[in-house]
This record gives sequence, C-alpha cells and structure tokens, in this order.
Amino acid sequence: MTDATDDTTEPGREIAEPLRRAIGERYLTYALSTIMNRALPDARDGLKPVHRRILYAMRELKLASGGRFRKSSKISGDVMGNYHPHGDSAIYDAMARLAQDFNVRYPLVDGQGNFGNIDGDNPAASRYTEARLTMVAEALLEGLDEDSVDFRENYDGTLREPVVLPATFPNLLANGSSGIAVGMATNIPPHNIAELVDACLHLIKTPDARDDTLLNFVPGPDFPTGGVIVEPRENIARAYSTGRGSIRLRARWEVEDLGRGQWQIVVTEIPYQVQKSKLIERIAELIQTKKIPILADVRDESADDIRLVLEPRSKNVDPEVLMGLMFRNCDLEVRFSLNMNVLIDGLTPKVCSLKEVLRAFLDFRQEVLQRRSRHRLEKIDHRLEVLEGFIVAFLNLDRVIDIIRYDDEPKAALMREDWSRDHVRATNERDYVSPAPGEGELSEVQVDAILNMRLRSLRRLEEIELIRERDALMEERAGLEDLLDDEGLQWARIGDELKAAKKTFGKDYPGGARRSTFAEATETADVPLEAMIEREPVTVVCSQMGWIRAMSGHVDLSRDFKFKDGDGPRFAFHAETTDKVLVFAENGRFYTLSAANLPGGRGMGEPLRLMVDVPNEAGIVDMFVHQPGRKLIVASAEGNGFVVGEDEVIAQTRAGKQVLNVADGLAKVCRPVAGDHVAVVSENRKLLVFPLAELPEMGRGKGVRLQKYNTARGKQGVLELDGGLSDLTTFDLGTGLSWAAAGDRTRTETDMTPWIGKRAGVGKLPPHGFPRDNRFT
Repeated sequence: MTDATDDTTEPGREIAEPLRRAIGERYLTYALSTIMNRALPDARDGLKPVHRRILYAMRELKLASGGRFRKSSKISGDVMGNYHPHGDSAIYDAMARLAQDFNVRYPLVDGQGNFGNIDGDNPAASRYTEARLTMVAEALLEGLDEDSVDFRENYDGTLREPVVLPATFPNLLANGSSGIAVGMATNIPPHNIAELVDACLHLIKTPDARDDTLLNFVPGPDFPTGGVIVEPRENIARAYSTGRGSIRLRARWEVEDLGRGQWQIVVTEIPYQVQKSKLIERIAELIQTKKIPILADVRDESADDIRLVLEPRSKNVDPEVLMGLMFRNCDLEVRFSLNMNVLIDGLTPKVCSLKEVLRAFLDFRQEVLQRRSRHRLEKIDHRLEVLEGFIVAFLNLDRVIDIIRYDDEPKAALMREDWSRDHVRATNERDYVSPAPGEGELSEVQVDAILNMRLRSLRRLEEIELIRERDALMEERAGLEDLLDDEGLQWARIGDELKAAKKTFGKDYPGGARRSTFAEATETADVPLEAMIEREPVTVVCSQMGWIRAMSGHVDLSRDFKFKDGDGPRFAFHAETTDKVLVFAENGRFYTLSAANLPGGRGMGEPLRLMVDVPNEAGIVDMFVHQPGRKLIVASAEGNGFVVGEDEVIAQTRAGKQVLNVADGLAKVCRPVAGDHVAVVSENRKLLVFPLAELPEMGRGKGVRLQKYNTARGKQGVLELDGGLSDLTTFDLGTGLSWAAAGDRTRTETDMTPWIGKRAGVGKLPPHGFPRDNRFT
C-alpha cells in the first residue's frame, strides 16, 4: 500500500485514500458531466450536445431544407459513430422530438414518415423514417464555415465538431428546453420568434431596460399546441424576473349549437405536453365514477386537428360550470413550471431572468459578428493579394509568358523578377504601379495563382473584371474595418440580422403567428353536488356481505331482492339521486357515498369496500340517508357514547372521518335523536333510561359512560366484560318507550319510572314482553 498523496503509481499497485474523498471526487465528475453534456441547454444556441451534434451531422450529410431526405437510421448512425458515442435509440428519440410540431414550437428537423403523434404513440423505427433539416435549423447553422464559433475534437479525435452553433435567433426561448441534471433541473417554455426579436431590438436600443418592460414585447410563452394562458400578468412578470414560477394553461373550447336547445362543447386545443389519449381516458374515468355527474359522454373526433366533444347530461347545464369542473379534475388545465436554469457561455449553470437570457444571446451574436468579420477580412486580404498578382501578370503578360515558356523553374523566376515601374506596361487608361511586396516582387501565393491561371482568362476583359473586383473588395474591407472599430455599427448590423430573422420566421412563416392567447381565469363558484344531478328516486340495497346497488324508483322494501349465493339482505331504504348516504363502521368512522354514484340495480351491485376504504375486519354498523341538521347518538360496545351533529360526520375522502374513538373495542350503535330521553339495554338484559341532556355533544371522541357493566374472571383469570351494550334508542318520556313485537306489532310502555336512573347506572330487567334479542327494532 502506498501513501494517499503519492500520485505516481505502477500497474498492479493499489492506492489508499479515504472512501469519502474517492466517492466525492467521482460523483462530482459525474455531476458536472451530466450538467454540461446532457441536461442543461446552452444559453447561446439553446441546444444540448446531442441536438447540436444531430444538426451538425445532418449538415455534413448535406440534408438541406430544399434537398432530399435521408434515412433516419443513417443520420443516427453517423451521429453515434462520429460525434455522440451513445445509444442509437437515444439519438433517434432526440431527433424525432425535434421533428414533432406538437412538442417543438419551431421544428428543427423535417420528418417524413411516422414521427409520433399527440396521442403519445412512439415514432416508427428509424429504418422506416426519413429526415432533413428545416429552414429554422439552417438559420442556427448559418455562418458555421466563417470561423464564427470554436470547434473542438470529437470523442476519438478523428473529426472536429462545433462547441456551439451561431444561431441567428434566440432559439433557447423560441423552442424552450427541459432536462434534469444532478441537483438541478431546467424547464423553459417555447416563445414566439417575432416577439423575442422585438425584445432583443429593444434591449439593443435600451441596454438597461427592465424585465417588466420586456413583457410589453414578450407577454408570455407561445406553446406549439396553443391553448389559453390564464395566469395573471403580475405572476408572469415575477416568473420572468426571477427565472422561476409557474404558468397556468387551459384548453381552448367553444360551445357548438346542435339546434332545439341542444348543445355540446368542442375542445380544439389542449395544453402543452398533455397526451390526448391519456386525457380522454381520464375524462372517461370521471364519467364512469360519476365525479362530474353533469357530463354524459366524451368523443374523440380528431383528424389532423384536435376535436374533443363533451356531451352534457342535460341541456340545462351551464357550459361554464361544466368546463370549470373539467379544469379542476383533468388535464384540460395544467400548470407549466418555469425554471430558466441554463449554461452561461457553455460552462456555468445559472437560473436567469428573461433579460439575462436575451443579453447572453445578444452578447454571443456580437462575438459571432466580430469573428465572421475578421474571417472575412482574412479572405479579402488573401483575394486582394491574388488579384494584385493577376493584375501584374496582365500588365506584364509578355514577360510572364517568356518566363513560363523558357525558364526551367518558372515559379522561382517569377518570384525573383522585379515587377517594378520599369517593367510596367502603360495602358491607355492609366499607368498602374504594382503594389507587390518586396519592392516589386511577387509572393508565393501570387505566383501559384498565376501559374494555375487558365489560358482562356488571358484576355482584355478579364483584366477589367479583376480591377473592378479589387476595387469592390477594397471598399468592403474598409467597411469591415469600420464595423470592427465601431460598436454602434456592430449593434446596428445585429439588429438588421434580427429583423431579417423576424421577417423570415414571423407571421408569414407557416406556424409563425402566435398560437397561445391570454385571458382572465373565469373561476366558477363551488356548485353543490345536488345542483348538478337530476333528482330521481332510487332504492338503495346493501347485502350482508357488503354488496351495494341503487335500483331505479322507490320499490316495495318488503319484496324479495336477489343476492349472491350465501348472501342476504342487510339494508334497504328509499333515497333520491341527490342524497348522500352515510355508512357507520365498527372502527368508529363515518363514510359518505353519493346516491347518484352507486352502481345500477340490474346486477348484484359492487362491493362497498371498492368505493370507500372500510377495513376488512370492520363490519358495517348502520347505513342511512343523510338529513342535514339532524343529531345522532353513537356508542361503542363498551357502553361509551355521545351526541354528534350529522353535518359534522360528512367525509370528503374515501378514507372516511373518525368520529367515535373505540381503541381496541368496536362501535356498536348509531341512532338518530328523536326524543328527550335515552334508553339503553345491555347484552345481559338490563334496561336503563336517563335524560338526553346528560349526554354531551361532541365532534369526535370516546364519549361518556352510558351504562355500567360488571367484570368477570374469564379463561386464565383474565378480566372480561360481563355483558356490554346491545342497543339504544331515544324517545319522548311522555309518549313512552316502544319496541317491535312479534307479528309486525309494536308495544309501548308508557310508565318508565322503574327504569329511570342516572347515566352510567346498571339498570333493571326490561318490561314483560321485551324482545329476547335485546334490541328495540
């Protein structure tokens, strides 16, 4: 083992270093690689490395927007083999996304074949599709041959690739980007190019412009799928100034009149990145579970355009109310999380404001302009040098021909020759003095150009053209020098280039007009469920095994209902479709069902436990129709209970609402309050009557003792309860206590004096004729 600080190691030797440092260094390397080479886009051209390499490889394959298509497998293969050594499926997926007009605001790839659709279907295999560049992609690549950006070696050092693309428009904001890195993420929405150019022009004119001012030019995102942005302007301004926020986007819809008072809603645009097939599945689920009772059906009539038809259950339904419910319950309304985390200069990740992103793009365009101008200057200087050599040759044509014809080494001879004023041929127009370097000598570049000249060029007209070309290049050179010396001229040139991009990709460009519009969110008030449901009579039937159904109409409750083998009747009562059904279970929880959502009565129904989360070990104590304002008495088998308002036991979720705390025991009774006294009877047949006023009214708890029970030694000496609560009821003391007797008769005991006592007493044997099952009903 060697010391941890020894960096010189031999093959086969081990290095000891702390595990924390080893893991930290390696994870940091991985994190930086993920951030810079995979997840975050560059603020200058708005691309990630894989997208940049795809476009560059397609350019190298000469797949221009007006040219031919090539197989996608060929393109992805070249990208993988030359520039991006990763899986071809990942490369093809990235290329396919650049061709999807529902994902990319301005597609960079022109696809031919199945490149997926808004339903979420995957593109066809790469061997079945073809692609080429679009005009937008060519605008990103414009000037790549003019030394406008740096190049670097590819992964194996055999080729060179651009570090960034020149990008004549702010593609980062135009097409947006999303990605997840290590410890950070980015999510940038697409925007309209014409609006971005206007903002850039304003920023050129007013460099210290505020973010709020830029919103006059870029009011918000412009999504490929359109939609309506309903986020308040102040929230959008805050998101653009901080680089973080969210934008609320809704589907576009309209009411279609069907005549005779009938109508339907047609959705023509859905929110960005929402798959139409999953959206329809969600709406169908809402219809099936009757979470939106006023919605009857959904149909997909889409062809090339989106057309989702929503049918209301009744023509009396308010369309605004229906769509308000749809926006709350499905992806017809989404929130787009904005997080403008980008790489500044391709190196530093930073969450930028709208102004900072546009500033980074403009600074990059200034650098591109300067580099292209210097490159053009070099080309002009080289051409001027060649032109001067040509002009000297034309003015001394005979001497040049003699040297070439008779000299053994014409190149060296031409370079040694003195082409000064003594050898210049006077023309009728003027005497031309050669500016060749070295006091009349020709350079190697000039001599090579002369020797490579074609004989057909040796004519008088060519000399005039050369002089004209030289003068034009000298004028252009002077203009470039002025441009490089004057920053104002540079920004004017950048402005002209941006205006040209706006003219090319503005409203006259296919799909260039703004698609997403702005509106105020019309919030519909919370509508009670009863107001959305047509009121119809139903009969609720629940079996002993918990299968529940709702039969149409109020049927005779004494009739025989059909149940599964081994099952039988438990609860049956009349209700309306607008009613709520309360279920009280042995775990002390109340559950709430909508009568309109209960399964139909044609079959045996559905298990209650599929609708609410009643534990398997908890039985059903009672089930009844909710009556607002009514009071209930709930009690446990141990004889504890209290009064609770029925409005307080309504549950909003499937999990129900805990009302009676039963610990290790069970809830036993739930009865509506209908009198001024309470009668309780125990399993050991003791009846006790006490005033209702002795019971507290609570929202939740264990309650107070209703009746006292003795304890007895059970098996192995364990104390067990001798008896327990069997049943309870409330009654008016003046009317007397009634109970069900044999033969559907009712018996009433008017004098309850012998059984009246204090709450928590033991009680006495009930009157003669009291049921043997110790129950009042």
